Amino acid sequence: MPSDADKPIIVQSDRSILLETDGPSFEDARDAIAAFAELIKSPEHIHTYRITPLSLWNAAAAGLTAAQIAEELRQFSKYDVPPNILAEIEETIGRYGRLKLHKDAEGRLYISADDPLLITQLVHHKDVKPYIEEHTDRTIFITPGDRGNVKSVLIKIGFPVEDLAGYVAGAPLPVELLETAASGKPFGLRKYQREAIDAFHAQGTNRGGSGVVVLPCGAGKTVVAIGAIHRLQTQTLVLTTNTVALRQWKQEILDKTTLTEDDVGEYSGDVKNIAPVTVATYQVLTYRRGKDGPFAHFDLFDKANWGLIVYDEVHLLPAPVFRATASLQALRRLGLTATLVREDGREDDVFSLIGPKKYDVPWKVLEHQGWIAQAECTEIRVPLPEQERWNYAVADKRAKFRIASTNPAKAVVCEEIVGQHNGDHILIIGQYLDQLKELAKHFNAPIITGQKATKKREELYKAFRSGEIKLLIVSKVANFAIDLPDANVAIQVSGTFGSRQEEAQRLGRILRPKQNGAVARFYSLVSRDTCDQDYSVKRQLFLTEQGYRYDIRNAWEA
Repeated sequence: MPSDADKPIIVQSDRSILLETDGPSFEDARDAIAAFAELIKSPEHIHTYRITPLSLWNAAAAGLTAAQIAEELRQFSKYDVPPNILAEIEETIGRYGRLKLHKDAEGRLYISADDPLLITQLVHHKDVKPYIEEHTDRTIFITPGDRGNVKSVLIKIGFPVEDLAGYVAGAPLPVELLETAASGKPFGLRKYQREAIDAFHAQGTNRGGSGVVVLPCGAGKTVVAIGAIHRLQTQTLVLTTNTVALRQWKQEILDKTTLTEDDVGEYSGDVKNIAPVTVATYQVLTYRRGKDGPFAHFDLFDKANWGLIVYDEVHLLPAPVFRATASLQALRRLGLTATLVREDGREDDVFSLIGPKKYDVPWKVLEHQGWIAQAECTEIRVPLPEQERWNYAVADKRAKFRIASTNPAKAVVCEEIVGQHNGDHILIIGQYLDQLKELAKHFNAPIITGQKATKKREELYKAFRSGEIKLLIVSKVANFAIDLPDANVAIQVSGTFGSRQEEAQRLGRILRPKQNGAVARFYSLVSRDTCDQDYSVKRQLFLTEQGYRYDIRNAWEA
């Protein structure tokens, strides 16, 4: 145990936590804090976290108690933890589960509380009133169709409900996991994958069955879902980001289970085939013929007797799918993501409508165990050419970001990096299509954007995996759910403002472990002394929380 002077954190009365990065206890403290606090900023020497109601409720749902959190803070804190913080932690953690949602013998849904005053408070709350059928001094009855809406309202007013109303079983689906995959490779669930499935399933009780599993890209989130399907033995609808990802899901399911081609359907813009396990895209679900028209394919949720819905990349869930999910609360729901960060701030809707975080492992833990590749991150600051500096100086805010992002000098730095990694599998990733097309022309390399047909995308990904193509230019369509196991170098030339989840996903493209144990290298090119550099600090925030550090270099400096 370090002396008080060597302890790395300072807990402040405004709910912030300062964490010193120098010292032997830094990593242990960081991993402890991340379970119940949100990282706000991470300069070189002092990281700042904030304790929020949602961070505490996720911790409570994962089994952490107020006493355990208080003990973690005391263990690592230089000074006494402010009493108001300990009181707020106890109060906030105590709110999770004060309200419970049940189903009675007649199938009616009701909210219960031990405190009659809390029920009285809710009965008179203007946002809760529309959903109340009737009430007693300890219960509020609601209509089954409002199960999700009520949960969303309650978390927004500070009382997250613990949903114990149970689930429909769905149609049965006999399925077994293969010990030798169809590809010929040995297959078995890893320890952390089994733990994630156990945490989600909760022995089949009503305390399980809905929630989010957070694992880094390359750690096998798809396998966790396959394990959940096997555990539940029920017909399943999988929702994912695009058609390429959809077909990778289908391939994984067929490779690792006893299910056949007839058992696994595709529901996309190209094919509308419903089977006991159906994989669909968010794009097809949110398609409508006119701006204000109905969603043409929402009836997919009713076209089979689903027992489980899997939401891949749940941090990207479109708003219309949130609305649909509000009415699907009787179905088991599994969310998968590398980061619960949502740039639209709707993390509380994920908590309410998909479920709380059920399982999470720090990325560096899996790196140390060899399940994901070791990665080195480098930010290279590139000066703007003189003319671009003039253009930048007089531009408005949005134009400034585009000028800085598409800095033509970045192409020269790209060329130097590519030259240093001769023989490696390299991805150049960016936001702006004009910039990417110029790079594709410069390197005479293939490019994948949203304009590229799905079949052509799949052909290029296959050629990259085989080594026929060593350099691939990709837009943000490759951010998510694309399996490129041999990619070991990524060069980010532009990003989406300060998107933390995008940075995490882009690093994730190169995190699958390499057969030769090679280190993955992630380069982020930013224009020096511009808003591009400012946004990069925020983009890096989530990865810093996971234990990655960026080596900062200036272009063309020895």
